[in-house]
Amino acid sequence: MRRSHMRRRGFLGRLAATAAGPWVVSASALGLNGQVSPSNRVTLALIGAGGKGVGGMRNFMGHADCQVLAVCDPYEKRREGARQLVEKHYARDKAAGQYKGCDAYNDFREVTPRGDIDAVLVASTEQWHVLHSLSAIRNGKDVYCEKPLGRSVNECSTLVREVNRYARVFQHGTQLRSMRGTRFACELVRNGRIGKLHTVRIGSPPDGVTGNHPTIPVPPGFDYEMWLGPARWAPYCAPRCVTPGWYFISDYAPSGFVAEYAVHDMDIAMEGMGPLFSSPVTIEGRANYPADGLFDTPVTYRVEFTFASGVKLIETDAGQQRHGVLFEGSEGSVFTRGGVEATPADLLRETIGPREVHLYESIQQERNFLDCVKSRRRTICPAEVAHRVTSISHMAAIAMRLQKRLVWDFERDVVLNDEEANRCRFVPMREPWHL
Repeated sequence: MRRSHMRRRGFLGRLAATAAGPWVVSASALGLNGQVSPSNRVTLALIGAGGKGVGGMRNFMGHADCQVLAVCDPYEKRREGARQLVEKHYARDKAAGQYKGCDAYNDFREVTPRGDIDAVLVASTEQWHVLHSLSAIRNGKDVYCEKPLGRSVNECSTLVREVNRYARVFQHGTQLRSMRGTRFACELVRNGRIGKLHTVRIGSPPDGVTGNHPTIPVPPGFDYEMWLGPARWAPYCAPRCVTPGWYFISDYAPSGFVAEYAVHDMDIAMEGMGPLFSSPVTIEGRANYPADGLFDTPVTYRVEFTFASGVKLIETDAGQQRHGVLFEGSEGSVFTRGGVEATPADLLRETIGPREVHLYESIQQERNFLDCVKSRRRTICPAEVAHRVTSISHMAAIAMRLQKRLVWDFERDVVLNDEEANRCRFVPMREPWHL
């Protein structure tokens, strides 16, 4: 009884002393002096520490309300380089006790369950995009995923379903939507400044060509099996696993640059067309493929889409059409790929009125994602849009490969009256990987 009384008296004494003295809380903990309080930061993990991944991570680290806690890549050298970059960036926060450090992983399955991570930046190779995103989503994380969304229509539709099921925020890395010139160009089209839209022309870079490469030993510190993941097994050679080499190998990027690069331009076309980007769409195309060598995706191509609205979209490699998106109407035209040009030129002096169509405004893709993680709003490039522009790009490549005229109902994700083409909506996965 006496010991209990003494403990209580000591506790009350310490409490009184604490109440009498000042409570010292750092400015950073309170979010003062322009700093962000820890409770208001979005904590991020990077999966895929190549050039695009590290570039995106740098963009995120440029915002004071984001902290990177983990990096993941099957290349030991890459992930360690990314980890050191992060540690250097947050050195001052770490010294102030506002940052605990960055961990590096080989296996993404050790990253996505972490309870201290809010969001994941997926910048891995295309065969991994959906699987990495699904692992994050199913572990309660929001996702920023680089383009294109996935290798197949089925992968893309599965991701949309899971984003909605788990109520996660999702951003696709088609960042040209967040550029002022793109938005203004699309607003001019949507508000009839070029008259009735009848044709959209897309020019995007062609694919690459290479020879055959000998099998060589896997470099030390590289988990090649993890890099391959769901793609079929193939012997290692250096061009297979570097950028842009894997872009042009159908095991990893089935449509090559038709989806891997031109999805940026298809995204702009969809934004400018609005309701005129309508289903079903007829797709016809032709392509030239490498005669031999490691690369096997379309080198040069031309594909024509005719939408239910009657608008035609003609997509070619940039050797046949200027790189970017040209909207042609009955009274003028607008060209954009981040900037904006117009004919007649005085269209550029137009003002979009308060009662006209104003498109989603974002000053930067990563900033928009962070804001939406906090507000739970839809991002400028949500999962449904990512699915639409990626899947129609894959269907274009399928039409060229099968040398068929396809009618694609993208509201139902089916090709009308063509079972062979419908089977191409699926890309098999190597065991043990599955959706």
